[in-house]
Amino acid sequence: MICTGLLYSFARVYISEMSFRETLVQSLRNIRANLLRASLTVMIIALGIMALVGILTSLDSLINALSTNFSGLGANAFSIEPKNSNLRGQRRGRMDQISDVISFRQALAFRDQFETQGKTSVSLMCTSLATVAAGEKKTNPNITLLGVDAGYFDVQAFKYAAGRPFTTADAQGAGVVVLGGELARILFKDEPASAVGQKVHISNLRFVVVGVLEKKGAGATGATDRVAMIPLAQANALYDTPDKNYDITVALNDPLLMGDEIERAQILMRRIRKLRIFDENDFSATSSSGLLSLIKENTVMIRSATVAIGLITLLGAAIGLMNIMLVSVTERTREIGIVKSLGASSRVIRRLFLTEAVLICQIGGIVGVVLGVLVGNVLSVFLESPFLMPWNWILLGLVLCFVVGVVAGYYPANRAAGLDPIESLRYE
Repeated sequence: MICTGLLYSFARVYISEMSFRETLVQSLRNIRANLLRASLTVMIIALGIMALVGILTSLDSLINALSTNFSGLGANAFSIEPKNSNLRGQRRGRMDQISDVISFRQALAFRDQFETQGKTSVSLMCTSLATVAAGEKKTNPNITLLGVDAGYFDVQAFKYAAGRPFTTADAQGAGVVVLGGELARILFKDEPASAVGQKVHISNLRFVVVGVLEKKGAGATGATDRVAMIPLAQANALYDTPDKNYDITVALNDPLLMGDEIERAQILMRRIRKLRIFDENDFSATSSSGLLSLIKENTVMIRSATVAIGLITLLGAAIGLMNIMLVSVTERTREIGIVKSLGASSRVIRRLFLTEAVLICQIGGIVGVVLGVLVGNVLSVFLESPFLMPWNWILLGLVLCFVVGVVAGYYPANRAAGLDPIESLRYE
């Protein structure tokens, strides 16, 4: 039985043209009356939106961290490396040949001959399993050891917490080293200035610390924080082998010259590597901005799959919501018959049930968006990048919830609006 006070409230609201506020208040009352069923639907919708917003936010956080990491190189830089040096591809049943490495002689010839308004540097990855010791403190064998020339620090746009980069005299082979911020913290606590002038041992060789880099955070690789850099000439003497590749990086003063400078660099590199006129390039010139664009393009499929998964989850939520609304129509048949007999129009009843469905979806959407943003930014914490507020994915989630609410609620709302008042009053 419906109490007299509730009947009076319904009659007063339904007979008059309900305002948006009155419709909203009445919808909230109906949701509260069926709290358990509504909560289950809200949870399903929230999980779908959380997965959607969370994964998309994580991808944005990763790309943002990569952008920050590549900004050390700058959008005005490009590198030259052997073709197929990282991956060996297979084409038509045969393996692609890995190109010859760029030797020390070739790298120096390019650096000395390439005339540009920017700067050119050469570096060598000596090992990623180095151990660095200072006094009684010693790191695990997980430190990256690089050999770099004097121009490397300007090209990479490093900032210093203390000390200085290599000078031209240092680059000729003096026993000096520049430490990454995290490495300096491990060996000398949180006082980078105290590291300058101290002696460290790398692979049983003694070096004097002349500089400490500022911490950059994990970024894409975290390599610049747990790194020790020694002069290129000394690295060549200690670690050079026939299979060692020397990395060439060019930073331009004007990014608009990128295309022309890459073309000139390729011409010079072909001459240095003595390629004939009909030979294909056995090296590649890759800009940091181009690499980042490639990564973004490769995430398109992941984004599409994420949206598809979210839509499938929301489809299940829509079916559940439609069932709840149909059950609600059945339970409130006599109530609908009473208020229609008192003069409520079918349009008002349809609007009330439709608002109720949309409201349930929006509550689930808001909960899912909040959880999705928090879950998605977990990656930002590990990458030490700024908290990301993905307004575009938040808007997408809320719009999808609105659409689901309209689609799932329209049929039950239309069914409620079409009930005959006399037959409804007879319903037991």
